[in-house]
Amino acid sequence: MDSQATWGEIRTDLAMETHQLLAEKSGYSVPGVESYTEEKGRTRVTRVVIQTPEAGQALGKKPGYYVTVESTALRGRDKDELEEVAQVIAEELRSFIHGFNLSDEAAALVVGLGNWNATPDALGPKVVEKILVTRHMFETSPPEKRGGLRPVCAVSPGVLGITGIETKEIVAGIVDRVKPAFLLVVDALASRSTERMGSTVQIANTGINPGSGVGNHRLGLTTESLGVPVIAIGVPTVVEARTIVHDALEQIGSLGGAPVRTRRKDVVDRVLSPFFQDLIVTPKEIDVLIDDISRALAGAINIALHPGVTADEVFRYLD
Repeated sequence: MDSQATWGEIRTDLAMETHQLLAEKSGYSVPGVESYTEEKGRTRVTRVVIQTPEAGQALGKKPGYYVTVESTALRGRDKDELEEVAQVIAEELRSFIHGFNLSDEAAALVVGLGNWNATPDALGPKVVEKILVTRHMFETSPPEKRGGLRPVCAVSPGVLGITGIETKEIVAGIVDRVKPAFLLVVDALASRSTERMGSTVQIANTGINPGSGVGNHRLGLTTESLGVPVIAIGVPTVVEARTIVHDALEQIGSLGGAPVRTRRKDVVDRVLSPFFQDLIVTPKEIDVLIDDISRALAGAINIALHPGVTADEVFRYLD
């Protein structure tokens, strides 16, 4: 999330993918990286721990802890299945919060990154619309009336092209004024796999670079730059066109096309050149995907942040 990795001509924001790609390329596990996977019902959870700066440099990622939650239910329309996945995501978020030694009363700021005018990039703002914000209530209500809620505020700062202000500058100003104990930052990402678009959630304790999903790096939102812990949450909503061409050539190569394999990069460049080198692809049903995933993510965040609120109460609130 904090920095993209590019293997050959394939770009991805997911630590799990960069680790898999490097391991496949080198033929051995990467020193300084631990990775393990577990199944939770229909949901697969992969944990990647980048332990050393050398391993981080090899993967193009900051050292830290990355959790990837995968489930095809995220691309379905079944509310019950979406809510089940949301509860798995909520459990992982709780573990991140506890990992920072934050109490149930620690104030949180939820930041929804992205451009609300561009559907594939509108995930962050859509999530923020559904967050149960409570900070304003804590200023006027006694402790016994707070019902297990945490002080939470939320903001969608927009993008540089709309505001003329770097996102990091906006968020840093809010952090300085509001003084939250930690941030949850939500953004759209890029994957190197069409199968993971809309079906994967990455959570990391390393912060995030706004715009990284389309290769447009901006000032990072990190613990180092903001002075408070930052938990980054992202969902791949796009892939590069060259990824699809690359995968098609891989399939052809697997059928015995050795000359195609050896000239793969030249073929990709020729197919996409000169006007489509940076073409970004998203599913035609992206508006439906964004609505469903934003509901699931907002539900997970609300469950994780407010210990006194049940999952049933959260999703009734969202409905």
